[in-house]
Amino acid sequence: MPLVEIRNLVKAYTTGEGVFGKARREVVAVDGVSLDIHSGETLGLVGESGCGKSTLGRTVLRLIEPTSGEVRFNQENVLTASSGALRRLRRNMQIIFQDPLASLDPRMRVEEIVTEPLIIHRTQDAENGSAGHGQLSRAALHEQAAGMMEAVGLDATALRRYPHEFSGGQRQRIGIARAMILRPKFVVCDEPVSALDVSVGAQTVNLLKKLQQQFGLTYLFISHSMPVVRYLSDRIAVMRAGKIVELGSSEEITARPTHEYTRSLLAATPEIEMGRL
Repeated sequence: MPLVEIRNLVKAYTTGEGVFGKARREVVAVDGVSLDIHSGETLGLVGESGCGKSTLGRTVLRLIEPTSGEVRFNQENVLTASSGALRRLRRNMQIIFQDPLASLDPRMRVEEIVTEPLIIHRTQDAENGSAGHGQLSRAALHEQAAGMMEAVGLDATALRRYPHEFSGGQRQRIGIARAMILRPKFVVCDEPVSALDVSVGAQTVNLLKKLQQQFGLTYLFISHSMPVVRYLSDRIAVMRAGKIVELGSSEEITARPTHEYTRSLLAATPEIEMGRL
């Protein structure tokens, strides 16, 4: 069975009254999308800005409520889960955001940012009386945070600092550490390198690839860059105007695209040798 099953997912927004008293209208951001994501693979989701990629990724995690459809994680329905069941599911479903500065609280030290998921979920376990769980000591929290910082290529001394003291690439590594600290099974990577320059972005992609092998992760990797998606993904889904217009292996999509829109995406992007950066 696939780890993540998406069936006929729809997300529509109703716009407010526009200028000159224009009537309200419905805008469909995700239009009947069905996808399977298998354990251990990277499914790349590629398309131009505004096609609905990020909305799809956030709806899969139920950060945005869908209009209709079904999402199953490990055969459990995410969209009908109770608040308690959803909190439990989210231990294994995390997200890396596009803008590392906007996604990190500037008032919190890095150690607080990285360990917050541990504290939240351990507290919930203790409240629910789960066996083998409870509050972690400050020393244990620090040890886990330091280990994760090392895994993402940062020194443990960074835990004492604030987000504004780091470069964009380093901030994104902090965001990755926060997403990975719970050892999730599935991670939505929502354009994690689009705010970074090419060389730093390539290093971040290589880090994600290494972490996937180290922790056995499954990725939904969202990007508008076909070279990045091709380098990282096992399969690629091409999205246009809320719909999946082509789906296949990375090799098939990039070497033998069948849809005109996929061919135009490939023609419009420069070649980038990710492994050399």
